[in-house]
Amino acid sequence: MTDMKMGTWRQKIYGHLFDIRTRVGRKMEYFWIAMAVASVFLVFIESGDPQPLRVLVAREDLYLKLEILFTAVFTVEYFLRLLTTPKEKNYAFTFLGVIDLLTILPLYILLIYPEMAGQYVTVLRLLRVLRVLRIFKLLRYMGAASLLWDSIIGVRKKLLVFFTFVMILLCLFGGVMYVIEGPEHGFTSLPISVYWAVVTMTTVGYGDITPHTPAGRILASMLILIGYSIIAIPTGVLTAHMTEVLQRRRHLRRCEHCHKSGHDDEARFCKFCGQQLSHYSDE
Repeated sequence: MTDMKMGTWRQKIYGHLFDIRTRVGRKMEYFWIAMAVASVFLVFIESGDPQPLRVLVAREDLYLKLEILFTAVFTVEYFLRLLTTPKEKNYAFTFLGVIDLLTILPLYILLIYPEMAGQYVTVLRLLRVLRVLRIFKLLRYMGAASLLWDSIIGVRKKLLVFFTFVMILLCLFGGVMYVIEGPEHGFTSLPISVYWAVVTMTTVGYGDITPHTPAGRILASMLILIGYSIIAIPTGVLTAHMTEVLQRRRHLRRCEHCHKSGHDDEARFCKFCGQQLSHYSDE
């Protein structure tokens, strides 16, 4: 009986704080993400400490107080996740679990080892930006936004093949340019030549490395044209799949009253009979 009550108690806390399938859970997830962004913003402010902001800083220890606040919030979040996450998910050893642990350590490290270099602690604090990765979990429960997520998952193999082909092209063009131009023209190694190929194919053109021979310039022109011709391929593939997913969703979503389909993903009421539709995305 005690175990059952404990399980129910843990489930309620988890549902209210971390389960993004619930309305309250999604709002709390926004809160955790906002705190992560604010803490990273604090790191950037500290590193520069711009003159206009010094007027707002009434005390020298304001940064320390804010860091203590963020660390306290993240520490409470971490232990609540450890306490309430279902055991089968093994939160402590997941990628986000490890990141959450690392991002609460900087202040404690400074308290234990005050002489530790600040740059290393700053790197750990910047890892908090990885907490924003949880926004990808939220996308699956945000109605129309989930359409993009489902489409990316659906065409991942096609995109993988496309980017593999692009990588092969970059290696080939970089290798040929390395042979044609050589170290005397700045192409001192294969990695640098491939870097030039990436900059050229994406038509960025920094100009730090440029071909000088006629053959090298012809090759560069070919690579630029290839870059222009293939840049729209992933967009077209993703758009076509998004259209397919949207049409499939409209067909599957039927009104329980008149049994007609064709409703938009975010529609709340049937456009034929006016009855409320089930499985509304914001519920």
